[in-house]
Amino acid sequence: MIRRLFWRLPAIAVVFILLFYAAVPKVQAESSKQSALQLTAEEESYISSHKSLKIGFVQDRIPVSFSDENGELAGISRYIFDHVSELCGIKFEYVPLPTNDVTYDYLLNGGFDLVSSVEYNKENQKAKGILISNPYLSSRKVVVARDGLEFRYDANLSIAVSTGSQTLKKVLSKSYPNFKLVDYPSITACFDAIKSGKADLMIQNQYVVEHWISKPIYEKLKVIPVLGLDDQLCFSAVVAFGENSEASQKDGKVLINILNKAIASMTEDEIGSFTIQGIMENQYSFTLSDFLYRYRYAVITLAILILVILILAVLFVRQHIRLAENKADAKIKSQFLSTMSHEIRTPMNGLIGLNYLMSQKLEDKEQLRDYLRQSTVTANYLLSLINDMLDMSRLQAQNLELELRPVDLELLLNTVSSIAQNSMADKKLIYNVNSKLSWPCILGDEVRIQQVLLNLLDNAKKFTPKGGRVDLSLNQEMTDSGKVLTTATVSDTGRGMSEEFQKHIFDTFAQELDTVSKGNQGTGLGLPISRRLAMLMGGDLTFVSRRWEGSSFTFTFIAEPTELPENEYGPTPSDDLKHQNTKILVAEDNELNGEIILELLQSVGFEAELAENGKIALQMFIDSEPDTYDIILMDLLMPEMDGFETAKAIRDLDRPDAKTVRIFACTANSFSENRDKALASGMDDFIEKPVDVKELLKKINE
Repeated sequence: MIRRLFWRLPAIAVVFILLFYAAVPKVQAESSKQSALQLTAEEESYISSHKSLKIGFVQDRIPVSFSDENGELAGISRYIFDHVSELCGIKFEYVPLPTNDVTYDYLLNGGFDLVSSVEYNKENQKAKGILISNPYLSSRKVVVARDGLEFRYDANLSIAVSTGSQTLKKVLSKSYPNFKLVDYPSITACFDAIKSGKADLMIQNQYVVEHWISKPIYEKLKVIPVLGLDDQLCFSAVVAFGENSEASQKDGKVLINILNKAIASMTEDEIGSFTIQGIMENQYSFTLSDFLYRYRYAVITLAILILVILILAVLFVRQHIRLAENKADAKIKSQFLSTMSHEIRTPMNGLIGLNYLMSQKLEDKEQLRDYLRQSTVTANYLLSLINDMLDMSRLQAQNLELELRPVDLELLLNTVSSIAQNSMADKKLIYNVNSKLSWPCILGDEVRIQQVLLNLLDNAKKFTPKGGRVDLSLNQEMTDSGKVLTTATVSDTGRGMSEEFQKHIFDTFAQELDTVSKGNQGTGLGLPISRRLAMLMGGDLTFVSRRWEGSSFTFTFIAEPTELPENEYGPTPSDDLKHQNTKILVAEDNELNGEIILELLQSVGFEAELAENGKIALQMFIDSEPDTYDIILMDLLMPEMDGFETAKAIRDLDRPDAKTVRIFACTANSFSENRDKALASGMDDFIEKPVDVKELLKKINE
């Protein structure tokens, strides 16, 4: 082992010798650099005791002095300062200064040793307490102005000055008193002020101006070189002044002397190289906004062209969609007309046939009574079909309004069940009703609630085979708003619906084809109408269905709880009026309808007279003794004078009974606008044709 070490000693010695000679040039280089500055013993002592200096730099003077994305000093100054640091043998710590005005106290309290980019001018040279170095960078100051504006020293011009150029502000205010100096927070703010006309011009370092003037948005600004406006930048030492500050001032002077010697040792070629390198590496980079601004007219033209193309494309697509919708609408309308034609012609054919049979069996009372029963059922179906069409039209136009009155839900349920029970029994279906009504009286539209329930029960009966089961259940709960939520569920054990048809079940005129083929054809309006009525009542109509297992429809509606009037179950109108001598004037232009209404009224004990139009009705009322007529049934659409005009004319007559006679609109046109117009003309209520005698008697009694 000793022998191995002995043989390796020469190699180890060679390595140490090489390392020594490699280090010697660095030490000699540092020594030669400092000796090249010809430093005094005092200056060498300062350097040995100050290994690092804190330098504050201006951070918005691209490409001279600015803060890069990491907050470090960048630009021409960085190359010069690094070289000065190398010459002096002192490390520089670069710290950015605030963009606003920097105070002496801020620098002193912040521990700064030097401030860079200080202007070398008479103001700073003569200022008391300021120690500045010789210039390390010299360039020109130039004037930036809007195109067409002339620069004159004696003109009253507004000058944009950034807050970091306070020394320049002092020089300008002293040398050019006619200038109006305006502070702006940054160099770019000064450019923007000139561009917008808020300021006339600015005076700034040539390198800085050449950097920003290449921005397209400033393309209409011009640069004016002016003799005598030089921009020389130097260092300023931060030292304490006043009592007991001799040591600080002495150190500051020594530091300035060292810097001056380092600056003096730099050649013009070196400074020129640093300047070119700083400018080239920090040229203005074009952004997307610059591109859009420079080619704005082309961009605007292209945008307009694209917009026109998009508009044309949208119009083209909409036209095709409209054509497709028209085709779809045409198909739906065609299917609807076909369905309605079948639905209307079938009962009409039945009525015509029954009328013929009745004419042949006038002597056979039993057979005649059976024909009359069948014709009544057929006519009622035809009427319900027309009512469905009117309801859908009004619901789609949002013209249908609910008639809110106290409703006895238990009585309504008994009525619905009585109607449904007969049809269920004919098909041998098991029908069950279960109700839990905590608030049996509500404020609602009895007719519409009954309409929805009967429609759901009729569908359940229609699609449930013989021997099946249909259940109707009702329950209630109180909502947070103090209203009653009533839930009615109709369930059946029928054939159910396909998943595809379930997506369209509430579409207008929707019908499942295989059910139509089995004789269950309808208009396809019942469920859409029922759901819209439910939503109009603040609820909804939902369903669950499984193919060949059955369906369950849930109808909900919200209403306020109330109580029935005391006389709700009083005498029937017919019993109450049989012994009264009540006279009614019927204004009806259709002879057949007039005769039917007269017969209906006279059959229950009323005295009735017929007027063929509104003009005759008005004259008959005028010619009659006061209080002759108790009630007027007024058709709305009549020749000579319509019902609205006639009612208004009667109300305007100067006789007491003109104001008290009860006038009922009696018309087949039952839309809400006609109802409102009838009430506005002075009528008391509205009766729909064909006239239901029970409904008429109820309204008269009310």
